[in-house]
Amino acid sequence: MSTMVEGIQNALTYMEENLAQELSIKDIAEKAYMSEFYFQRIFGALCGFSVGEYIRNRRLALAAQELAAAESKVIDVAIKYGYDSPDSFTRAFTRFHGITPSAAREKGAKLRDFAPLRISISLTGGTTMEYKIVEKAAITLVGRKRVFNSDTSYQEIPKFWTEHMQDKEASAKVCGMFGLCIDSHGSEFDYLIADEYQPEKGVPEGCETRTLPAGTWAVFPCKLKTLQETNTKMWKEWLPNCREYKLGSNYNIEMYGVPCKEDPRESYVELWLPIVKVN
Repeated sequence: MSTMVEGIQNALTYMEENLAQELSIKDIAEKAYMSEFYFQRIFGALCGFSVGEYIRNRRLALAAQELAAAESKVIDVAIKYGYDSPDSFTRAFTRFHGITPSAAREKGAKLRDFAPLRISISLTGGTTMEYKIVEKAAITLVGRKRVFNSDTSYQEIPKFWTEHMQDKEASAKVCGMFGLCIDSHGSEFDYLIADEYQPEKGVPEGCETRTLPAGTWAVFPCKLKTLQETNTKMWKEWLPNCREYKLGSNYNIEMYGVPCKEDPRESYVELWLPIVKVN
């Protein structure tokens, strides 16, 4: 298995062995030999849900098994799996299983399982994916920033774009040629709807700049309608099978071309992933 696959399996094993303990993204990512920023993005692309969702669902599945055995008190199980109060545990448990923790004790109660993830070897790929490796000069972007949590970013970032494009004053200041995703700290990251900075125009009110150094990028062209599909294939197929390069700095970029007036979904987009040569 590749180092990336081995790292993810190490992280999965670590989570499974410590579900009854406090788990931090930092410690989990270290087991995968990755930064917190990249581990969360890769995990989400591979699994379809966030690290936080995975841990929460595994804990609730195990909690139900313990309650069904009728050997533990609800309060003890709640505390064991990281809930501060029986009420918060009951709410989470009921959302997941559809019944209360007390009802889970009843014989024949219907409960949901959530099996632990495991890496398996399978044949994937077999499809073409266009990309190019390019050297780019340093670039400074200017734009509107918002901080997002990795657990909800897939839902919230599109809302940010919609809000921005509907705000005529904001969209006049920043057209939105770029979407910059850059590490903030831990489970949060900064996202900027941005343009290339032009010093003679200054920094618009409510905006800020970010300068990215010169370096090597893997660039993946696509259409707006295939953006999510390309993003998933980038993390799930291209990166694990790339032997010459590894992940670089903790940021990545979406570059949006001129919108297609006839059909916006046909608009040209590029995904930029910073990489470094493997020694």
